[in-house]
Amino acid sequence: MAKQKSRYSERGVSSSKEDVHAAIKNLGKGLYPNAFCKILADHFTKNELYAIIKHADGAGTKSVLAYLYWRVTGDLSVWKGIMQDSIVMNIDDLACVGFTREPCYLTSTIQRNKRLVPGEVVKALIEGGQQLTDEWRKYGINLLNQGGETADLGDVVRTITVDSDVATRMKRKDIIVPQIKPGNVVVGLASDGIASYETGALNSGIGSNGLTSARNDIFGGDIKERFPEAWDQQTDKPELSYCGKYGLEDTYELSPVRKPRSIAKMVLSPTRTYLPILIQLLKNIDRKKIKGIIHCSGGGQTKVLNFLRPGVQVVKDHLFEPPAIFKIIQNESGETWENMYQIFNMGHRMEVYCDEKTAEIVIEASQSFNVNAQIIGHCHSVTPIELKSKSEVLIKSPHGIYFYQREHTAH
Repeated sequence: MAKQKSRYSERGVSSSKEDVHAAIKNLGKGLYPNAFCKILADHFTKNELYAIIKHADGAGTKSVLAYLYWRVTGDLSVWKGIMQDSIVMNIDDLACVGFTREPCYLTSTIQRNKRLVPGEVVKALIEGGQQLTDEWRKYGINLLNQGGETADLGDVVRTITVDSDVATRMKRKDIIVPQIKPGNVVVGLASDGIASYETGALNSGIGSNGLTSARNDIFGGDIKERFPEAWDQQTDKPELSYCGKYGLEDTYELSPVRKPRSIAKMVLSPTRTYLPILIQLLKNIDRKKIKGIIHCSGGGQTKVLNFLRPGVQVVKDHLFEPPAIFKIIQNESGETWENMYQIFNMGHRMEVYCDEKTAEIVIEASQSFNVNAQIIGHCHSVTPIELKSKSEVLIKSPHGIYFYQREHTAH
């Protein structure tokens, strides 16, 4: 059966970014082509014992929802969360190659429509970023805030974008490059709840991926009429813009015994960083025991396909129960569960590949910060001979069994 096209892709967004990967295929791959981040030689000192690790990312379209919520409620506090989204999407990618306590330079790029986004929002973003770096320092995260650029681009940007980039220098011997193989287990670190290093409300687990789907499928009403700047009026499918039933100030009852939560705040839950957990883990373990750390961001539960060797299958058959936010999105959008697992993290946004004994240490480290963790799968050899040139993720969930494959071309 052919896979059903997702509403996500119908909106012109791709979870696998095939066109982007095609555009950059001829760029240099760095010292370790299979690493989670670009790793370069240290051309500054010429010291071959070290390498430079750099990454750039941002909050994506989550900033559009923050803009809407702020316009409706006047609540400036959401902008600190957007800055957290932008930073975490970078530093947690660095963590996948073994970055922990090294000094790390952070710069931010804010692009806004000044007519709609005043200085108080920029101030909230910048101050929020500084507060975060101060809060995280006590857990060993050594971010050095270098400022950045704020550009007024009303001709280009409808509302606001919030992006960041980071750079650090590491010893090459400490770098972790995925070497995932049959026999490894997969430990998932939960994306929802509240970690001991987090403040505020329970985290819904949404992260910063799939927000084009989440905000458009959940929220609706008069948003399109009141805020035409918050959606693409050139789209050939305007019916997919803000087509949900919820307003920006509506609440959602998670259970009869729990206080209803703001559904907008659930979608705006700041992206959790796992760095405090990984700092503790990698301080107390031989890094060679870690065969891969995967940040389940773009691509959701299929992200690992980009880092598997031919003939390796990852079977995820003990996943976390999807947090409420993903059930809401699926219910409101009608998106297939097969697509949901490819777009969203669905309950864990960081996974560690290792042996079973090491998995116990990973789980203990995570739980010491009040972040749930468990073995969510295992790695095997792909058995049919015709699949030996492919890698595969197999998801066994209460909603169905789904296969995702990547073809490896010979060089």
